[in-house]
Amino acid sequence: MWPHSPALPSHILLLVLLASSIFLPLSTSIHDYHDALTKSILFFEGQRSGRLPPDQRATWRGDSAISDGMKAGVDLEGGYYDAGDNVKFGFPLAFTTTMLAWGVAEFGELMPPDDLRNAEVAVRWATDYLLKTISHPGLIFVQVGDPINDHNCWERPEDMDTARTVYNVTAERPGSEVAGETAAALAAASMVFRETDPEYADMLMAGARKAFNFADTYKGAYSDDPGLKAGVCPFYCDFDGYQDELLWGAAWLRRASEEDTYLEYIQNNGKTLGAEENINEFGWDNKHAGLNVLVSKEFMEGQVLSMESYKGSADSFMCTLVPESTSSHIQYTPGGLIYKPGGSNMQHVTSISFLLLTYAKYLSQSSMTVNCGNITVGPTALISQAKNQVDYLLGDNPMNMSYMVGYGTRYPQRIHHRGSSLPSISIHPQPIRCKDGSDYYRSPDPNPNPHIGAIVGGPGDDDVFEDDRADFRKSEPTTYINAPLVGVLGYFAANPN
Repeated sequence: MWPHSPALPSHILLLVLLASSIFLPLSTSIHDYHDALTKSILFFEGQRSGRLPPDQRATWRGDSAISDGMKAGVDLEGGYYDAGDNVKFGFPLAFTTTMLAWGVAEFGELMPPDDLRNAEVAVRWATDYLLKTISHPGLIFVQVGDPINDHNCWERPEDMDTARTVYNVTAERPGSEVAGETAAALAAASMVFRETDPEYADMLMAGARKAFNFADTYKGAYSDDPGLKAGVCPFYCDFDGYQDELLWGAAWLRRASEEDTYLEYIQNNGKTLGAEENINEFGWDNKHAGLNVLVSKEFMEGQVLSMESYKGSADSFMCTLVPESTSSHIQYTPGGLIYKPGGSNMQHVTSISFLLLTYAKYLSQSSMTVNCGNITVGPTALISQAKNQVDYLLGDNPMNMSYMVGYGTRYPQRIHHRGSSLPSISIHPQPIRCKDGSDYYRSPDPNPNPHIGAIVGGPGDDDVFEDDRADFRKSEPTTYINAPLVGVLGYFAANPN
């Protein structure tokens, strides 16, 4: 099942097989996971900010925001636009980078060579930018673009005429969540490049240490500052506190460096930083479930007994996903999709699917299972659960619709995305100013530039999707929806059955 995994003892194998039978039946559809993987990575090229390279494949895009940071005397060109707008939000961008890198670190060896190479390019496009954000002593740049002005316009990134306001955190105005997530991203990415470009990997690790030290020395939430709050809220406020990002950053530094210093940080600070709180959440703002899965590897494979509680918390989270367990459950739609209220639901589907698959790998490699009280759950069951979610996303759902643009025969045509919905600059070189795009926004016509690989927010709790550009909660793609799915699709491309 997994490379180099030990054979499972017969009694555990029996539990695994029994546990797998409690889930919804596996889809009978045959999906081309390799095609979906290729497209999920291609999506990031359509989100690029800055000067585009000669091998740019999303050719409907052009250079944009090449002077970002210039008015502040810094070079902040590059990075990704987070969603269908033209702002570079540092908090979700860093999380996107962490998840892309984690996917490559766990499942990259299963990916076809071209896809692995393109996934590494996607990681590097982000880390090159993140390195710029931490390159000036005493501050970290956390955002470029005034979101209020930007969201009042419907224009291509190539035409932006709104303020490219630069936001940063300092010792007096801390942002431990952004700095901690940046540390996690750079550390995770160092693992991606450790063998192919060790010099770059060293640079990323040095940046990760720097960002983590900043986060830990100057503790505080960036949206507590009135000036920053005006720029980052309500879009990417820190709703859940910065404490989880400190543990998350330390956990990634430990994973990438194998240094005991960071393990001791987790041991000494776990309780005070709330390691046992909100264990059933995972996303750009709350890292607890991911932290527990990541750190549990220390106990399962390294026999670090002080980390056993993290496996307990990870187990508890997995049990909430098992319909037959006695735990309180995560909500599902009638069609079987994980559902959490609030919009952009596919972010939960892809991130939880990634944790299911990654935890299955760790369990398999350590010959362990999950005790959900009345039942025992093994790796096969978790893989089946992840596959059910992926197959729903790719078209096995009541709408018979793929929620990835360009995959399958029926997929969203009117996604909430400025560059996709407006004529390409290669076809319409004249500027389309702030309000000039409004007619395209309101148009019932399909977007002229299919944003191949983009995964939208998805259907409501009733499995219904209207394909309405104005309904951003359902129709807007984001980088942090796609990022976790890259690793998941890498696994299923190699193990389709």
